[in-house]
Amino acid sequence: MSQYEDRQRKFQQAVENKLSAYIQEDKVLQSDVIDAMRYSLLDGGKRIRPMLTLAFCELCGGTEEQALPFACAVEMIHTYSLIHDDLPCMDNDTMRRGKPSNHVVFGEDTALLAGDGLLTMAFEAILQPDTVACCGAERAVRAAYILAREAGVYGMVGGQQIDLMSEGRQIPLETLRTMDEYKTGALISAACCMGCIAAGGSDEQVSAAREYALALGLAFQIIDDILDVTGDPEVLGKPVLSDQKSKKCTYVSLLGLDSARKLAASLTEKAVKALESFDGDSRFLKELAVKLGEREN
Repeated sequence: MSQYEDRQRKFQQAVENKLSAYIQEDKVLQSDVIDAMRYSLLDGGKRIRPMLTLAFCELCGGTEEQALPFACAVEMIHTYSLIHDDLPCMDNDTMRRGKPSNHVVFGEDTALLAGDGLLTMAFEAILQPDTVACCGAERAVRAAYILAREAGVYGMVGGQQIDLMSEGRQIPLETLRTMDEYKTGALISAACCMGCIAAGGSDEQVSAAREYALALGLAFQIIDDILDVTGDPEVLGKPVLSDQKSKKCTYVSLLGLDSARKLAASLTEKAVKALESFDGDSRFLKELAVKLGEREN
Protein backbone atom coordinates (compact mmCIF):
# COMPACT_ATOMS: atom_id res chain seq x y z
CA MET A 1 0.00 0.00 0.00
CA SER A 2 1.37 3.42 -0.99
CA GLN A 3 1.68 6.35 1.41
CA TYR A 4 -1.21 8.03 -0.40
CA GLU A 5 -3.43 4.97 -0.10
CA ASP A 6 -2.54 4.60 3.57
CA ARG A 7 -3.55 8.18 4.35
CA GLN A 8 -6.67 7.89 2.23
CA ARG A 9 -7.74 4.79 4.12
CA LYS A 10 -6.98 6.48 7.45
CA PHE A 11 -9.04 9.55 6.55
CA GLN A 12 -11.94 7.47 5.21
CA GLN A 13 -12.05 5.22 8.27
CA ALA A 14 -12.07 8.19 10.63
CA VAL A 15 -14.97 9.71 8.70
CA GLU A 16 -16.93 6.45 8.61
CA ASN A 17 -16.58 6.00 12.36
CA LYS A 18 -17.63 9.56 13.13
CA LEU A 19 -20.60 9.50 10.76
CA SER A 20 -21.83 6.29 12.36
CA ALA A 21 -21.56 7.92 15.77
CA TYR A 22 -23.60 10.93 14.63
CA ILE A 23 -26.50 8.90 13.26
CA GLN A 24 -27.08 5.67 15.14
CA GLU A 25 -30.00 3.33 14.75
CA ASP A 26 -32.85 4.35 17.03
CA LYS A 27 -36.16 2.56 17.60
CA VAL A 28 -38.36 5.62 17.79
CA LEU A 29 -41.59 6.57 16.02
CA GLN A 30 -39.65 8.40 13.31
CA SER A 31 -37.16 5.56 12.79
CA ASP A 32 -38.07 5.26 9.10
CA VAL A 33 -36.46 8.60 8.28
CA ILE A 34 -33.41 7.75 10.40
CA ASP A 35 -33.04 4.49 8.49
CA ALA A 36 -33.30 6.40 5.21
CA MET A 37 -30.63 8.87 6.33
CA ARG A 38 -28.31 6.04 7.34
CA TYR A 39 -28.97 4.18 4.07
CA SER A 40 -27.47 6.97 1.99
CA LEU A 41 -24.98 8.47 4.44
CA LEU A 42 -23.28 5.23 5.48
CA ASP A 43 -23.06 3.49 2.11
CA GLY A 44 -19.42 4.34 1.53
CA GLY A 45 -18.63 6.49 -1.45
CA LYS A 46 -15.27 8.12 -2.08
CA ARG A 47 -15.61 10.60 0.82
CA ILE A 48 -13.68 13.17 -1.21
CA ARG A 49 -15.07 16.24 0.52
CA PRO A 50 -14.43 15.12 4.11
CA MET A 51 -10.95 13.91 3.10
CA LEU A 52 -10.23 17.39 1.78
CA THR A 53 -11.33 18.91 5.08
CA LEU A 54 -9.08 16.57 7.07
CA ALA A 55 -6.13 17.05 4.72
CA PHE A 56 -6.27 20.85 4.73
CA CYS A 57 -6.62 20.90 8.51
CA GLU A 58 -3.52 18.73 8.78
CA LEU A 59 -1.68 20.90 6.23
CA CYS A 60 -2.39 23.97 8.38
CA GLY A 61 -1.13 22.28 11.55
CA GLY A 62 -4.46 21.16 13.01
CA THR A 63 -5.65 17.82 14.34
CA GLU A 64 -8.08 15.20 13.11
CA GLU A 65 -10.25 15.77 16.18
CA GLN A 66 -10.68 19.43 15.23
CA ALA A 67 -11.60 18.71 11.63
CA LEU A 68 -13.86 15.66 11.89
CA PRO A 69 -17.12 17.47 12.81
CA PHE A 70 -16.63 19.83 9.86
CA ALA A 71 -15.69 16.93 7.58
CA CYS A 72 -18.81 14.98 8.53
CA ALA A 73 -20.99 18.06 8.13
CA VAL A 74 -19.92 18.61 4.53
CA GLU A 75 -20.53 14.92 3.76
CA MET A 76 -24.03 15.19 5.23
CA ILE A 77 -24.76 18.14 2.96
CA HIS A 78 -23.36 16.29 -0.03
CA THR A 79 -25.44 13.19 0.73
CA TYR A 80 -28.64 15.18 1.17
CA SER A 81 -28.04 16.76 -2.23
CA LEU A 82 -27.64 13.34 -3.85
CA ILE A 83 -30.89 12.08 -2.32
CA HIS A 84 -32.76 15.11 -3.62
CA ASP A 85 -31.01 15.03 -7.02
CA ASP A 86 -32.24 11.47 -7.59
CA LEU A 87 -35.90 12.30 -6.92
CA PRO A 88 -38.37 12.01 -9.82
CA CYS A 89 -38.94 15.78 -9.74
CA MET A 90 -35.21 16.36 -10.31
CA ASP A 91 -32.95 13.92 -12.21
CA ASN A 92 -35.20 10.88 -11.69
CA ASP A 93 -32.32 8.45 -11.21
CA THR A 94 -33.15 5.04 -9.78
CA MET A 95 -29.57 3.93 -9.00
CA ARG A 96 -26.88 5.53 -6.86
CA ARG A 97 -23.49 4.00 -6.05
CA GLY A 98 -24.55 0.65 -7.41
CA LYS A 99 -27.76 0.28 -5.40
CA PRO A 100 -31.34 1.60 -5.59
CA SER A 101 -31.73 5.31 -4.93
CA ASN A 102 -33.12 6.39 -1.58
CA HIS A 103 -36.61 7.19 -2.89
CA VAL A 104 -36.85 3.80 -4.60
CA VAL A 105 -36.32 2.06 -1.26
CA PHE A 106 -38.09 4.40 1.15
CA GLY A 107 -40.53 6.33 -1.03
CA GLU A 108 -40.35 9.91 -2.26
CA ASP A 109 -41.81 11.42 0.89
CA THR A 110 -39.38 9.78 3.31
CA ALA A 111 -36.44 10.40 0.95
CA LEU A 112 -37.29 14.09 0.91
CA LEU A 113 -37.35 14.16 4.70
CA ALA A 114 -34.09 12.17 4.88
CA GLY A 115 -32.40 14.86 2.82
CA ASP A 116 -33.85 17.58 5.05
CA GLY A 117 -32.69 15.67 8.12
CA LEU A 118 -29.12 15.41 6.87
CA LEU A 119 -29.07 19.11 5.95
CA THR A 120 -30.01 20.15 9.47
CA MET A 121 -27.82 17.52 11.12
CA ALA A 122 -24.79 19.03 9.37
CA PHE A 123 -25.13 22.26 11.32
CA GLU A 124 -25.91 20.35 14.50
CA ALA A 125 -22.54 18.61 14.08
CA ILE A 126 -20.66 21.89 13.61
CA LEU A 127 -22.37 23.82 16.40
CA GLN A 128 -22.85 21.18 19.09
CA PRO A 129 -21.07 21.83 22.43
CA ASP A 130 -18.38 19.17 21.89
CA THR A 131 -17.31 20.75 18.61
CA VAL A 132 -17.24 24.25 20.08
CA ALA A 133 -15.19 22.99 23.03
CA CYS A 134 -12.67 21.41 20.67
CA CYS A 135 -12.39 24.10 17.99
CA GLY A 136 -13.61 27.23 19.68
CA ALA A 137 -16.82 29.15 19.06
CA GLU A 138 -15.31 31.55 16.53
CA ARG A 139 -14.03 28.78 14.26
CA ALA A 140 -17.28 26.81 14.54
CA VAL A 141 -19.41 29.82 13.61
CA ARG A 142 -17.12 30.75 10.72
CA ALA A 143 -17.24 27.19 9.39
CA ALA A 144 -21.04 27.06 9.71
CA TYR A 145 -21.35 30.34 7.80
CA ILE A 146 -19.11 29.14 4.97
CA LEU A 147 -20.96 25.83 4.67
CA ALA A 148 -24.35 27.55 4.68
CA ARG A 149 -23.23 30.05 2.05
CA GLU A 150 -21.66 27.47 -0.26
CA ALA A 151 -24.60 25.07 0.09
CA GLY A 152 -27.26 27.72 -0.52
CA VAL A 153 -28.63 29.83 -3.35
CA TYR A 154 -25.21 31.39 -4.07
CA GLY A 155 -23.65 27.94 -4.10
CA MET A 156 -24.90 24.37 -4.57
CA VAL A 157 -28.64 25.11 -4.55
CA GLY A 158 -28.16 27.99 -6.98
CA GLY A 159 -26.16 25.76 -9.29
CA GLN A 160 -28.89 23.13 -9.23
CA GLN A 161 -31.47 25.75 -10.15
CA ILE A 162 -29.37 26.94 -13.10
CA ASP A 163 -29.07 23.29 -14.12
CA LEU A 164 -32.85 22.84 -14.08
CA MET A 165 -33.37 26.05 -16.06
CA SER A 166 -30.81 24.93 -18.65
CA GLU A 167 -32.32 21.54 -19.47
CA GLY A 168 -33.21 21.23 -23.12
CA ARG A 169 -31.56 24.58 -23.90
CA GLN A 170 -28.30 25.51 -25.58
CA ILE A 171 -26.37 27.55 -23.04
CA PRO A 172 -23.02 29.32 -23.47
CA LEU A 173 -19.85 27.93 -21.92
CA GLU A 174 -19.75 30.82 -19.43
CA THR A 175 -23.17 29.85 -18.03
CA LEU A 176 -22.14 26.21 -17.81
CA ARG A 177 -18.99 27.17 -15.92
CA THR A 178 -20.94 29.33 -13.46
CA MET A 179 -23.45 26.53 -12.94
CA ASP A 180 -20.71 24.01 -12.17
CA GLU A 181 -18.73 26.38 -9.94
CA TYR A 182 -21.89 26.64 -7.87
CA LYS A 183 -23.28 23.12 -8.16
CA THR A 184 -20.02 21.18 -7.66
CA GLY A 185 -17.22 23.60 -6.83
CA ALA A 186 -18.94 25.44 -3.99
CA LEU A 187 -19.26 22.45 -1.66
CA ILE A 188 -15.71 21.32 -2.44
CA SER A 189 -14.61 24.87 -1.64
CA ALA A 190 -16.46 24.70 1.68
CA ALA A 191 -14.73 21.42 2.51
CA CYS A 192 -11.25 22.79 1.86
CA CYS A 193 -11.78 26.15 3.56
CA MET A 194 -13.38 24.54 6.62
CA GLY A 195 -10.28 22.38 7.02
CA CYS A 196 -8.10 25.47 7.19
CA ILE A 197 -10.52 27.14 9.59
CA ALA A 198 -10.60 24.10 11.90
CA ALA A 199 -6.83 24.44 12.30
CA GLY A 200 -6.90 28.21 12.76
CA GLY A 201 -5.34 28.81 9.34
CA SER A 202 -4.63 32.30 8.02
CA ASP A 203 -6.80 34.20 5.56
CA GLU A 204 -4.11 33.61 2.93
CA GLN A 205 -4.30 29.85 3.51
CA VAL A 206 -8.10 29.88 3.29
CA SER A 207 -7.86 31.81 0.03
CA ALA A 208 -5.33 29.36 -1.43
CA ALA A 209 -7.52 26.43 -0.35
CA ARG A 210 -10.47 28.02 -2.14
CA GLU A 211 -8.39 28.46 -5.32
CA TYR A 212 -7.40 24.79 -5.17
CA ALA A 213 -11.00 23.75 -4.56
CA LEU A 214 -12.59 25.72 -7.38
CA ALA A 215 -10.13 24.36 -9.93
CA LEU A 216 -10.53 20.84 -8.54
CA GLY A 217 -14.32 21.10 -8.47
CA LEU A 218 -14.57 22.25 -12.06
CA ALA A 219 -12.20 19.52 -13.21
CA PHE A 220 -14.28 17.01 -11.22
CA GLN A 221 -17.47 18.08 -13.02
CA ILE A 222 -15.82 17.92 -16.43
CA ILE A 223 -14.67 14.36 -15.69
CA ASP A 224 -18.25 13.56 -14.63
CA ASP A 225 -19.47 14.84 -18.00
CA ILE A 226 -16.88 12.73 -19.78
CA LEU A 227 -17.75 9.60 -17.80
CA ASP A 228 -21.43 10.06 -18.57
CA VAL A 229 -20.46 9.46 -22.20
CA THR A 230 -17.55 7.03 -21.93
CA GLY A 231 -18.06 5.32 -18.57
CA ASP A 232 -19.14 1.79 -17.69
CA PRO A 233 -22.47 1.78 -15.78
CA GLU A 234 -21.27 -1.08 -13.57
CA VAL A 235 -18.12 0.82 -12.61
CA LEU A 236 -19.96 4.12 -12.19
CA GLY A 237 -22.79 2.57 -10.17
CA LYS A 238 -25.36 4.59 -12.10
CA PRO A 239 -26.71 4.85 -15.67
CA VAL A 240 -24.72 6.57 -18.42
CA LEU A 241 -25.89 8.98 -21.14
CA SER A 242 -28.31 10.57 -18.67
CA ASP A 243 -27.14 14.07 -19.68
CA GLN A 244 -27.86 13.32 -23.32
CA LYS A 245 -31.29 11.93 -22.49
CA SER A 246 -32.09 15.04 -20.44
CA LYS A 247 -30.73 17.24 -23.26
CA LYS A 248 -28.28 18.92 -20.91
CA CYS A 249 -25.42 21.04 -22.14
CA THR A 250 -22.10 19.68 -20.88
CA TYR A 251 -18.42 20.32 -21.51
CA VAL A 252 -18.46 17.33 -23.83
CA SER A 253 -21.40 18.57 -25.86
CA LEU A 254 -19.95 22.10 -26.12
CA LEU A 255 -16.24 21.35 -26.50
CA GLY A 256 -15.99 17.72 -27.58
CA LEU A 257 -14.26 14.91 -25.70
CA ASP A 258 -10.65 15.87 -26.50
CA SER A 259 -11.01 19.54 -25.55
CA ALA A 260 -12.96 18.62 -22.41
CA ARG A 261 -10.13 16.30 -21.34
CA LYS A 262 -7.52 19.02 -21.99
CA LEU A 263 -9.50 21.55 -19.93
CA ALA A 264 -9.80 19.09 -17.03
CA ALA A 265 -6.04 18.48 -17.14
CA SER A 266 -5.33 22.23 -17.15
CA LEU A 267 -7.58 22.77 -14.14
CA THR A 268 -5.89 19.91 -12.29
CA GLU A 269 -2.53 21.64 -12.84
CA LYS A 270 -4.02 24.89 -11.52
CA ALA A 271 -5.22 23.13 -8.38
CA VAL A 272 -1.79 21.62 -7.75
CA LYS A 273 -0.11 25.01 -8.23
CA ALA A 274 -2.38 26.60 -5.61
CA LEU A 275 -0.81 24.31 -2.99
CA GLU A 276 2.51 26.12 -3.37
CA SER A 277 1.16 28.70 -0.92
CA PHE A 278 1.43 26.17 1.93
CA ASP A 279 4.64 25.36 3.78
CA GLY A 280 3.51 21.92 4.95
CA ASP A 281 3.51 18.57 3.19
CA SER A 282 0.90 18.85 0.43
CA ARG A 283 1.74 15.61 -1.40
CA PHE A 284 -1.56 13.93 -0.49
CA LEU A 285 -3.61 16.83 -1.85
CA LYS A 286 -1.53 16.98 -5.03
CA GLU A 287 -1.95 13.26 -5.65
CA LEU A 288 -5.66 13.45 -4.85
CA ALA A 289 -6.12 16.11 -7.53
CA VAL A 290 -4.28 14.01 -10.10
CA LYS A 291 -6.18 10.82 -9.23
CA LEU A 292 -9.54 12.58 -9.47
CA GLY A 293 -8.57 13.67 -12.96
CA GLU A 294 -7.88 10.06 -13.92
CA ARG A 295 -10.86 8.44 -12.20
CA GLU A 296 -13.29 6.01 -13.84
CA ASN A 297 -16.18 6.47 -11.39
